[in-house]
Amino acid sequence: MIYSMTGFGRYEHEEDGRKVSVEIKSVNHRYLDLNIRMPRRFNRFEADLRKLLGSYMSRGKVDVSISFEDMSESAASLAYNQELAAAYLKYCRQMAEDLGLENDVRVSTLMRMPEVFTMETPETDEEALYNALAAAVEKAAEAFQLSRQKEGEALKEDLLAKLSGMAENVRMVEERYPAIIKEYEDRLRQKLADTLADTRIDESVLATELVVFSDRLCTDEETVRLANHIDTMAKELKKGGAVGRKLDFVAQEMNREANTILSKSNDLRTSEIGISLKTEIEKIREQIQNLE
Repeated sequence: MIYSMTGFGRYEHEEDGRKVSVEIKSVNHRYLDLNIRMPRRFNRFEADLRKLLGSYMSRGKVDVSISFEDMSESAASLAYNQELAAAYLKYCRQMAEDLGLENDVRVSTLMRMPEVFTMETPETDEEALYNALAAAVEKAAEAFQLSRQKEGEALKEDLLAKLSGMAENVRMVEERYPAIIKEYEDRLRQKLADTLADTRIDESVLATELVVFSDRLCTDEETVRLANHIDTMAKELKKGGAVGRKLDFVAQEMNREANTILSKSNDLRTSEIGISLKTEIEKIREQIQNLE
C-alpha cells in the first residue's frame, strides 16, 4: 500500500462512565514529528502511546489530541474536614476575644479556609485506564491510516498515469532523432548544392559534418536513463510502502536527464516534448512530497 502523509482520524471510547476522545491529523514533514496533547494524568503513558502510534506512521508532522471525561462513581468527590473547620472557628473566637473585636465568622467564611473542603480522587486502576486509552488511540489510528491509504492510492494512480505519458514522450524523442539528422542532411546537401553549383559534393566532408551534428544532438544516454528512472518509479509505486524519500531522489535524477535533453534539442518538436517532460516531472515531484 502507498500512504499519503496527510490524514485525519477520530474515535471516542466510552466505558464504565469514562470517555476517551482521540483526534489525529497530519501534514507533510521530512521526518516523523509526533506531538501529543493530553491530560496530565496520562503523561505516564506517553512512551507507550508513542510506540503504539509509531507502528502506524513513519513520516509526517502528526498532531494527536486526547481528552478525558470521568463520570463514573469512582470519580473525584468533595471531602469536608470537620476537625480543621472547628480549629479555625476556635482560633477565630480566641482572636476576637484577645483583640476585642466582633466575632463575625460565618459558615461562608470557614468554607473558604484552606483544606476545609478538598477534592479526593480515589485510586485508579492504572491497567484499566491505559487499556481504555490505548483502545481509543488504536481505533483513531486505524481511521487515520485508512484516510492516508485512500489518498495515497489516489496519488499512486495519478502518478502512474503521468509516468505512462512520460514514457510515451521519451519514445517520441527517440523516434524523432533519426528524422532530425535526415532533415539536417537534406538541408546541408541543398545548401552545398546551391553554393557549389556544378561542383560535385564531397561526401566525406558531408559525412564528417553529419557525425559532428549527430553527436551534438544525440540523447540516447539521456533517454535510456530517463526511461529507466520512469520504470523504477513505477515499480516502487506498485510495490508500496514508505517510498516517498526514494521517489523524491529518482524525480531529481529524472529532472536532470530532461534538462539535458532540452539543452541538446535543435528541433521545435523535441523542445516541446522536453518542456512537457519537465512540466510533468515537476508535477510528480510536488505529489511525491505528499507520500510517506
